[in-house]
Amino acid sequence: MSTQKDTIEFIIEQLGDSKRFSARAMFGEYALYADGKVVALVCNDQLYVKVLPASEALEHVCDKDAPYPGAKPHYVVEENQIAHMEDLPDILFDIAKSIPEKKKTVKQKK
Repeated sequence: MSTQKDTIEFIIEQLGDSKRFSARAMFGEYALYADGKVVALVCNDQLYVKVLPASEALEHVCDKDAPYPGAKPHYVVEENQIAHMEDLPDILFDIAKSIPEKKKTVKQKK
């Protein structure tokens, strides 16, 4: 079962800052970006937030599960939590800040 576009629109609307949050389709599911960095996945209409020190505030309020077979566990944020968890955008921005910038590769001249 793939994620519905309505689910992505709902999540981004609830997060509140559509300029800093975005999503991209990937194999019928979505990656959720904060400030251009992947901070969560949306699989089967469910939000899965990366487990990192920056997301430890979710430890006691969310269960953990893998978004797809073979994946590392993520925090599962339920629909009612998305709508009522006021600090969720800040947690996602903290995750984005903690992820290192991509290293630019320099092509060698032949």
